[in-house]
Amino acid sequence: MPEKKHIVIIGAGPGGLCAGMLLSHHGFNVTLLDKNAEVGGRNRPIRLGEFVFDTGPTFLLMKHVLDDMFALCGRRSDAYLDFIKLDPMYRLLFADRAVNVYSDRAKMREELAQSFAEGSDGYDQYLQREGQRFKKLYPCIKRDYSSLKAFFSWDLLRAVPSLALNHSVFTNLGKYFQEEKMRLVFSFQSKYLGMSPWDCPALFTMLSYLEHEYGIYHVKGGLNKIAAAMAQVITEQGGVIRTNTAVQSLIIKDKVVQGVRLEDGSELFADEVIVNADFAYAMTQLVPHGTLRQYSPEKIQALDYSCSTFMLYLGLDTYYDLPHHTIAFADDYTTNIDNIFHNKTLSSDFSFYVQNACASDDSLAPAGKSALYILVPMPNNDSGLDWPSLCAEKRGQILTVLEERLGLVGIRDHIECEKIITPQTWASDENVYKGATFSLAHKFSQLLYWRPHNQFQELGQCYLVGGGTHPGSGLPTIYESAHISAKLICRKHRVKFGSGL
Repeated sequence: MPEKKHIVIIGAGPGGLCAGMLLSHHGFNVTLLDKNAEVGGRNRPIRLGEFVFDTGPTFLLMKHVLDDMFALCGRRSDAYLDFIKLDPMYRLLFADRAVNVYSDRAKMREELAQSFAEGSDGYDQYLQREGQRFKKLYPCIKRDYSSLKAFFSWDLLRAVPSLALNHSVFTNLGKYFQEEKMRLVFSFQSKYLGMSPWDCPALFTMLSYLEHEYGIYHVKGGLNKIAAAMAQVITEQGGVIRTNTAVQSLIIKDKVVQGVRLEDGSELFADEVIVNADFAYAMTQLVPHGTLRQYSPEKIQALDYSCSTFMLYLGLDTYYDLPHHTIAFADDYTTNIDNIFHNKTLSSDFSFYVQNACASDDSLAPAGKSALYILVPMPNNDSGLDWPSLCAEKRGQILTVLEERLGLVGIRDHIECEKIITPQTWASDENVYKGATFSLAHKFSQLLYWRPHNQFQELGQCYLVGGGTHPGSGLPTIYESAHISAKLICRKHRVKFGSGL
């Protein structure tokens, strides 16, 4: 590379930060732009007085992927971050039982034997067979699919039998477990992709396997600290991060991206542009209409999207005895799922997730107080629901359910501060298309070669990172998207990739 090439990255979310970290280490002149005051995107902190919350992701899966990204920059992740392994990983609440889920296999066998009539008979077979599938499928996830030649790779052809194309996650688990609630213990993770376990392709059974194989981690101070650590590495390597800097549009000439136009009217030119904004938002709002064919606004509208979420962040003047993570299932889980994904309506009987991070981390709230994070899956904005008029009612229902199902008696009287994000505000404030928090749905027709390519197929000098490109949603896969795009840019400019620890 005879001269330093300039890379502009739109969005300092997990993918943009990881790409910026990798590329600045490999000698590129990197500039990250973000509309918010702090880096992280949906991985940034929410600060309410002395309380701190993660906006989106609340646990780290496949920690080794993050470790690898730092190692590629000649650094150790634990020099920047304080990791806390959680075991039990979380507590699952059904109407008739509670199940603690462990990555410790002996404890997990004992818990299954106590909680289910069929006991732990299928557990070891599940771990063995899904482990074998994962080893075949993971190389496919790490590959670039920007060409058909890459798609017809030996890795993928060898893995095709393991894709279980005629099965969903839920039906695939029927090979190991008979009882529906037993399968839900290992299939609710489809929600991490914003999908129903009855619709989510069977290959994503790997999500629960990965939890049991590698465990899950909290980062002291919240997972937002990962974003801050990546930003620190970028600046240490000479990169520039500009917050409070919104992008108005891409600068495009003859289908080649030349740079970006900022909201203040100024222009910033680049040799390559990486888009870490929500994919569908970027294609409909940052690209002039009439530019794209495969991803025109009409075709973007017709794609399938994940569900949304109703978020409630509560700063409490007290501390409740709750695990770090709790997932509560609706009594009629299948109806709740159908209402979210197919009927696009609300349920009075709903599932929800609560993070009580203060159970493991005393840095997120003042002494004797706590920061509760509540997530309720909701239909995306194809529902047409009027969230400004529904918000107060849904908040009240959630607080009542927290009292009734989790025993948080008198919680209303203990709220010092709060913030709410609805499906509508995900769209209006966070630039998430349709409020679909987990981006494009992860069905087969929107995966691998059929997902928007990391080297974007419709515009030159344009690369994608984040949940809307290959491999998909979730922090480890978003880091892998950055890894793929960074390698493609290095290859184009003849820079040797991979020098690190």
